Parts: sequence; structure tokens; C-alpha cells
Amino acid sequence: MGGTRPLSQSIFFFVLHLFAWSRFLLANETTHECLSTPIKNIGVVLDLDSLMGKQQKVAMEIAVQELNSFSCSKLELNIQNSNGISATAISSALNLTQNKQVLALIGTITHNEATIASELNDTIKNIPILSLTSPIANMEMLSPQLPHFIQFGNDIKIHMQCISAIVGEFRWRKVTAIYELNNKFSFDPGMLLDLSYSLRLVGSEIDNHLAFPSLSYLSDPKSTIENGLKKLKRKSNRVFLILQSSLEMANILFEKAKQMGLMEKDSVWVIPDGVASLLDSVNSTVISNMQGVIGFKTHFIETSEKFRRFKFKFRRRFALEFTEEDNISPSVFALQSYDATWVVAQATRNSQWKFNLEQLSRTNLSNNRKLQQPPIFSIINVIGKSYRELGLWSPELGLTKNLVIEQLPEIMKTHGASTKVLSTIYWPGGLQFVPKGWTHSTEEKTLQIAVPANGVFHQFVNVTYDQNTNNTSVTGFSIDVFKAAINTLPYDLKYTFVPFNGSYDEMVEKVYNKTLDAAVGDTAIMAYRYHLVDFSQPYLESGLNMVVLEQSKKSKKAWMFLDAFTKEMWLMMTTLHIFVGLVIWLIERQVNAELKGLGSMLWFLVTVIFYAHREPIRSPLARTVMAPWLFVILIATSTFTASLTSMMTFSQLVPSVLDIQTLQKRNSPVGCNGNSFIVKYLTEVLKFKPENIRKIYSVSDYPKAFQNKYIEAAFLSTPHTKVFLAKYSCRGLIKAGNTFKLGGIGFVFPKGSNLATDISEALLKVIESGEIEELEKEMLGGNASCSTLESKMKDGSSTGFQPFLGLFCICAVVSILALLYNMICVFMNDVETFTNYIHVTLTPLRRIYIWTSASFTWICSTLQWGSIKSVITTTITANAEETTINSQQSAMVVEVTDIVLASHSS
Repeated sequence: MGGTRPLSQSIFFFVLHLFAWSRFLLANETTHECLSTPIKNIGVVLDLDSLMGKQQKVAMEIAVQELNSFSCSKLELNIQNSNGISATAISSALNLTQNKQVLALIGTITHNEATIASELNDTIKNIPILSLTSPIANMEMLSPQLPHFIQFGNDIKIHMQCISAIVGEFRWRKVTAIYELNNKFSFDPGMLLDLSYSLRLVGSEIDNHLAFPSLSYLSDPKSTIENGLKKLKRKSNRVFLILQSSLEMANILFEKAKQMGLMEKDSVWVIPDGVASLLDSVNSTVISNMQGVIGFKTHFIETSEKFRRFKFKFRRRFALEFTEEDNISPSVFALQSYDATWVVAQATRNSQWKFNLEQLSRTNLSNNRKLQQPPIFSIINVIGKSYRELGLWSPELGLTKNLVIEQLPEIMKTHGASTKVLSTIYWPGGLQFVPKGWTHSTEEKTLQIAVPANGVFHQFVNVTYDQNTNNTSVTGFSIDVFKAAINTLPYDLKYTFVPFNGSYDEMVEKVYNKTLDAAVGDTAIMAYRYHLVDFSQPYLESGLNMVVLEQSKKSKKAWMFLDAFTKEMWLMMTTLHIFVGLVIWLIERQVNAELKGLGSMLWFLVTVIFYAHREPIRSPLARTVMAPWLFVILIATSTFTASLTSMMTFSQLVPSVLDIQTLQKRNSPVGCNGNSFIVKYLTEVLKFKPENIRKIYSVSDYPKAFQNKYIEAAFLSTPHTKVFLAKYSCRGLIKAGNTFKLGGIGFVFPKGSNLATDISEALLKVIESGEIEELEKEMLGGNASCSTLESKMKDGSSTGFQPFLGLFCICAVVSILALLYNMICVFMNDVETFTNYIHVTLTPLRRIYIWTSASFTWICSTLQWGSIKSVITTTITANAEETTINSQQSAMVVEVTDIVLASHSS
């Protein structure tokens, strides 16, 4: 046992030494292999004067450090500062490719800069360039010139769509675009076109735009930015969209905007991803200047273990290298640079240090030469010392509160219009509700609104000129409606009415050519005719009506006499007549033998109408009821006779022409407004001969034209017909035939005008409020010249019960009171009879009760006089209150009382 232990220990130490020796040999071999690996350079071009460039530099260095520590790779970054100047960026790229022999270029190199560099040196075409900028439009068409140019950033179109979604969420109709021309951004001339297209989808448009040069090119950036903001301040629009900008530019921009009062109420500021993603690294002064600003930043998960490790390394390294910066957190641009460096390094290693595009494509590249990154943005609102997230946006979902990947199909199915997704927002100036986005301005463009100067119906548009004051006044129903719609717009709109001397077609042509901004007329919309312009929501339904003269036609109805009174009048008369007759019968049947039976009452109801009743009315109460009713019958029969005589004597008025086919067969001349679309509608649609159409330019000329037989019919739009007949219907004019639907009266705008949409929405609000209906009633009421009596006589309408309502009420009240009085009298008579019967029936019983009481009183009188006296008093009182029926009973009571008193006295 003692010998085995030293032997085992010897074997253990031998194995341990052998393992250590093998590890030493392996380490020497690995070290020799790693030492033999050459150092490979990766060129980097960044703007180290900006915070973004500093973060990108630190992130790339961390990626290279991790790669070199995990393998034998020996990658080295050759970083050059572009200072935000394109020329410097180009020269840096040429220097790295020629002198440093780099495997690839990474950095904020735009496509234009890379193209210029390749034209100066052909060798750069064979070096892969991984750009951290966003792709420009039509890059696929330009990529053959730079086959190895790859862009890592998100498409700028996605950014424009996100901005438009925010604008559409709050329904701002006009916006101002602001952007910086910086080499860190690939400025795309089509960027504004993309934004304009996206805004149009949400009903908005770019009203103004302002471009600032890069800060590197400005000797006095603050003055330049202040002068630019002064131009915007003179405009009325207050929705400012920063499309692209460096953080440094945004700092100065918001500082000046706050000083100039552009960060107050009714102002809106939207910042892009390039600014919002760096807000975690700015100081409190910058945040204080951005209070109420909304924006969007690239969304990424910050809770993963990998990100926490990266964030720890980043903050420590950044604080040591850039001590002047504080509150540093890695932004999405640092993460993109970190990932891009890893992609290049892995592609280099997998291809045995020979970088090629095919290997990079297999690593993490999509088909359109842009690295795949899900475009999801967080919508933020700057408030307090930081910001808070309001929701998310993605091209697939739009604006949404949450983005749960597992429920993505369900969200896409149920997602609709993003109403009130971003409802709780702190706006500039402390505003708690959505700003209007506009204010009054003295230099805003004034819209030229055309109005017909020679319109036929001045009730719709009336243009008058005052020579004394040299002023032109434009009034009328259509003008009032237009002003009401303008007052409901969410922004200020300056306009002036321009009288137009010409036809409606010519006025619309001016709007189509954009010589005039809009047209406010009194003519119906004709979509088939004016398809090159846009129309607002119709504020009056319209059609084409035919107006003709009236002619007489006698009525031959078998039951025409019933038309003298309305159904309500006949029912009221019949009911009240039966009721009055019933009351008289109930009163008279007690005293009048001739009116006891029911049949006599019915015959009385018939004869009393013609004053032919033979039964005398004897009761004064019945006569009181009958007197007012006879007066009602007299008035009613007189009215009936007059109405029936009028209906039988006078002819019924009917149209002289029933339809347009009759006019066309007879080649009858017809009239219409010579300045309106009706002329072409009659010839092109209704197929009237042009020689049969008479153009009339004044509403007062129509009656004269009918009277002189210059025309047999007139064609007017429905609103015009209402106004015309309200004034001239009593002159023998009437509407005839069918109404041809034409849409409605509205306003004209150039094709594609957003103002047409805004005015349409405003008109809907005015219509729903009932204001247009009130204006129409006021217009028609002020033009009615035919009295109500004349209209009723022309219509031959039946007489209602309203004129007789007072008489009916008097008769009904008298009859009801008389009926109640009669019922009370009958009841009282029956009560007296019943009381007599009761007294007669109970007489024997009362006699027994009285004799018993008297005896009991006489017996007890000897015992106590006080008690007997009380009993006697009570008995006498009770007997005094009773009704004496028999005289004998009274005598007996007296006799008994005398006996009792005599006995007491003795």
C-alpha cells in the first residue's frame, strides 16, 4: 500500500506535465500562425466633427477589437475625417484606396461622392464601398457604374412615408419642408417628390420648403438659419417638417426658432431619424429648445444581453476618447456601424482575406444591394428632460400602439385607419390639443376666386359696383355658402372675388388653365362636361326643370263635392254634430215627448242642418246649446257652397306642355340662361335644335318672353326654378315634366387641388349644421311675390278646420257644460226620491225607538234630575234634527215631555 501511493502520484504529475507541454507547443504553433497573418486595412471616412461620426468611429473600433480578440484576424481601421465636406470625403476615399491598400471602404460616403472618386481613379471601382447613408432614387439604374457600392441605411422613401403618416394622423393640409444639404446625407432630388406623393395620399401638400447648406460651408451658421426662419415666419403655415439634418444643425435651428417665437402655440415641428435617434446623447439645453417636438427614430430592442454588453463597452470607450461629450448612449447609427464592420470582417475572413461582393451578399445582403433591416420607427414626443414614445410605425402596419411580432397577421387584419393612435401629445407652447398649424400672415398669397358678373339669378351671385366709393360688392346665396365653408377650414385662407364677364364655360376654362384659383358660380355641376377640373361637395341638389305656362282644364270628378273640405274638416264636423245633437236629445227627452226615441234624435240631426226640424226645443238649456251650433252650421254651409261653386265654376290649372317630346315635335322655341351650361346640355343631351333655343340673360325677361310667345318653355336648374316660381308663379307659370338629375351646385377648382377636398369637408360640416338650409329659406322667402291666398286659390286646395277652430271650441265647451249640468240635476232628483223612500220604510221602527226612549226617561227622572235633564236635552236635540214625517209623532213627543216636566215640578 505504501508503494502504490508514490507510484500513482508520479503518474499524475507525468500526465500533467505532458498536457502542459502539449498546450505550450500548440500555443507556440498558434502564435506563430497568427504572427504570420498579415494586417489588413479597412478604410473609414467619417465626419468626426459631428456626434454621429464620433459614435460611428467608436462602434467600428469595438467591432474590430472583438474580431481580433476572437480570432487570428488582424484588421485595422484607417479612419479619416471628412469634416462634413464632400471634397474632403472624395480626397479621403482616393487616399485610402491608393496609399493604404484597403480591402473596403466604410463610412458616410454618398453615391455622388463615390462616383466622382471613381472617375478620378479607376481602381476605386474594384473596391467594395459600404455606405452608411440612405439609398437615393433610381440607384439600381446607376449601380452598374459602381458595381461594388452598397448602402446600409434605410430607404429615404420609407422616411418620407413615416412623416406623411404623422401629418395624415393630425390632418394638416399644408406643410413646410426643411432639409440640410449635407454630405452625411445622400440628398436625393426626388426626395421632395416622394414626400409630395406620400402627402397627397393623406390629403396634404408642401406649401413651402427651405434648404440649408451644410454647417461646414457656413461662415456664420446662426445668421443663415435665422434669415431662413424669418422667411418662414412671414408665411401662415406653421407645420415644419425637417426631412434630413445633422444634430448640430437641428440644435441651432431650434434655438433660433424658440427665440423668434416659432415654438409657440399653433406650431408643429417634426424631426427625422437622424436627429431623434441622437436625443439620448444631448444635454438639457438642447432638449429645452425642443419642447413639444414630435419625431421618429429607428426602433430596436435594447433589453438583449448582446446590446447591454455593447452599450457598456461603448459608454466606457466613448467617455475616455471624447471627454467633451456627456450623457452618451449608443444610437442606431452606432449599431449600424458596428454591424457593418462585422459584416465586412466576416466576408473578408470567409473569402480568405479577398473581399468580394458575392461573399458579402451571402453574408447579409438583399437583392436590391441594400442590407436588410426591418424599417420600424418609434414615434416620440420631446417633453421635460427627455422624450417619451407614443407608438410605432411600419410600412406594413402604419401607426400602431404596439408591435407584437407573434400577432402580426392579426394586427394586419384588424388594422384600419389610425385614428387617435397618437392622442396624448405635449405640443409646443404647452398646447394640450392638436395645433391648427397655421396663423395669420400679411405676405400669404391671396387666392383669386372668379364669380359671374352677369349672372341671371342675382339671388345666388350679385355683383354691384359703387362709383362713389369705387368698390365692387359681391353678395348672394352662393357667396354666403362659400364664406361659411371658409370659416370652418382648419387654416387661414386669403381670397378675393374677381368678377368675370363671360360665360360659365369660359370661367371654368380659366380655372383649368390656373389663371384663376377657383370659381364660385350659381350653376349646377356638369361632370360630363368639365372633367378636367375638380368640384367641391355640392351644397344644393340640382337638376334641370322645364317651366311652362298654365292652361285651364275643368274637373269632372264624380265625388268632387268632397274636395270642398279636407278629411280632417269632414271628420271634425261630423263628430261635433253628433255630439251636439246627442246633448240636446238627452236634455229634451225628459220634457219633450217628441224627442224621447233614438230614431227621432237621428232625424233631428239631419233636419237641423237644413233648419227644417219640426220638433220644438222647450228646454232653455237645450236652446243654449243649439244656438252657437246653428251659427256654426250657417258659416260651414256658406263656406262649403262657396268652395264647391268655385271648384265647379273655375277651371283647374295644368301645364300647357307636358313633356319635352311635345316641344321637339312642334319645334317649339325654348329659353334658357345664355351664360350657363344648359345651352350645350339642351343640344348635346336632350337633342334640341340650336335654332329653337333662345338665350335669355335676365330673369325678368322670362315672363315677357312667355307672354309674347317668344318661348313656349324655359329650362332652369332646380335651385333657380325654386327662386323663379317663388316670384312669378302667380303670373301663370308652372313646373312641368320630369327633372333631369345633374348633381348639384358647387365650386370649381383646378385639377388635383387639395383645396377642393378641404372645401368639400367644410361644406359637409356647414350642411350638417343646418346653416345652408337657413340661408336657402331666407333666399326663397325674400323673393316670394305671390301671396298665400293666391297660391291656395290657384291650387284649388280644400278648406281645413283651422278657420272654424274657434267656433268649434265654443260649441264643444257649451255642450259639455250643459251635459254636466243636466247630469247633476238628474242625479239630485234621484237622490231626493231615494231619501223619501228610506224615510217611509223606517217609520215604524222610529216610533218604537221614540216610545222606548220616553219611558226610560220618565222612570229615571225620579232618581236624579241632572241625569234626566241631560237625557231629555239629548233627546230633544236629536228629535229636532230629524225630519218629522208624521204630525202624530210630534204631538206624542210633546205630550210625553209635558208629563215628565209636570211630574218633576210636583
